[in-house]
Amino acid sequence: MIETSKVTKDFGSLRALDKVSFQVRRGEVVGFLGPNGAGKSTTMRILTCYISATSGSVRVNGHDVFDAPLEVRRSLGYLPQRAPLYGDMSVWEYLRFVAQMRQLDASSFRKRMRSVVEVCGLARSLGTDIRTLSHGYRQRVGLAQALVHDPPILVLDEPTSDLDPNEKAEVVRYIKEIGKERTVVLSTHNLAEVEAACARAIIISKGRLVADGNLEDIRARSGRVRYVVVIDETKGLRNGAPSAEAAQQALVGLGGTSGVKELPTDERAHAFELMAPGERDLRPEIYRMAVERGWLLLEMRRDSQKLEDVFKALTRGDEVAERGRPLAEEAEAEPDEGEAGADEDEEDEEEEEGSDDEAAPEEEPDEADEPRDKKD
Repeated sequence: MIETSKVTKDFGSLRALDKVSFQVRRGEVVGFLGPNGAGKSTTMRILTCYISATSGSVRVNGHDVFDAPLEVRRSLGYLPQRAPLYGDMSVWEYLRFVAQMRQLDASSFRKRMRSVVEVCGLARSLGTDIRTLSHGYRQRVGLAQALVHDPPILVLDEPTSDLDPNEKAEVVRYIKEIGKERTVVLSTHNLAEVEAACARAIIISKGRLVADGNLEDIRARSGRVRYVVVIDETKGLRNGAPSAEAAQQALVGLGGTSGVKELPTDERAHAFELMAPGERDLRPEIYRMAVERGWLLLEMRRDSQKLEDVFKALTRGDEVAERGRPLAEEAEAEPDEGEAGADEDEEDEEEEEGSDDEAAPEEEPDEADEPRDKKD
C-alpha cells in the first residue's frame, strides 16, 4: 500500500530525510517513531502530497505521489500534528465541507457520520463552533475529518495529542480495530500506544532509518534481558532468611550476569534486578540456587527489553551530538548497562527538550522546495 525508495528531502543546507526506504503492506498498523527533529512529519507530508521529495520515489495505493497526487489523496485519511480547522464553522458544517471536498453525497455523508461521531465522541459538539472547543476536542474533529470518507489508508501524526487518558484509550482501541481492514501509519511519541496498537515499528533518527521490523525483533536488537528476583527477608525454607548482601553476592556469582542491582520495595523482601544476555534463560539456575540455599522465593520474572530502552539506544548518539557533547564523554557519564533504568527520569527529561517534531526550516521551505503536485 505504501512504498518509499531512497527518499531524500533537503531544506536548503538542512537534510531532513536521507535515503529513507520502507514498505507498509495492506492491513498493517505500523508505528512511525523518532525523537524531535527526526523527520517523521516531513515523511508524512511527502506521503500525503503536501510537499515533494528532493529525490527518491513514493507510491501510495499503487499511485506515484508526484504523477498522480489526486489519486493518492483520495486513498488517504490524514491527521497532521496540528490539524488546520476553520474556527468559524460548527463541527457539523466543517465535516460536511470536508465530505463535499471528498465528493461524498449527502446520503453517504450521513451514513459515515454515524460511525465517525461515535468513534470520535462528537455527539454533543456537532453544533458547536470549532473556535470554542478545547484542544482535545479540536483533535477529535481533526481525526473525524480523516475518517469521514472511509479511506483504505490512514496517516496519523500524534492522533492522541491533547486527549485525556480515556480518550487516548478509545482512539488506540479504534486504531487496533480499523487496522484489521485498512493500512495505518501511526506517528507518536507515546511508545505505550505503539506497543498497544502496532505489531511493527519503523524508527528514524536525524532523517535516517535505524530500525524496521516487528516489535519483538526490535526489542531483541539489544541482545539483553532483565530478570527480577524477590526473596522473603523475614523467613526462609531453612536456616532463616538471607541478608540483602548475601543474596546479592550469590546472584552476582551466577554465570552470565552483567549486573545485579537491589531494587526498592515496600514489602518485607529483598528485590534484585539482573541483566544478562538474551541467548540463555537464567530462571532455572536462579530457582535451583534458591532451593539449595533455602530461600523463600516470592517472585521471579524475565522481561524482554522494553521498546523505550531500545528506542533510546538507537537514537542516543544523534541526541548527544545535538547537544554538542561527544558520545564517548556521554558514555562515561552513563551508568553501566547492568544499571539500565536507574536514571530513566533524567533521560525522559532529555527527550522532552528541544523543539517540535520538525526543525524550523520545515515550516518555511524554500520556494525551490514547493510541492511538485501543483498540477492538481
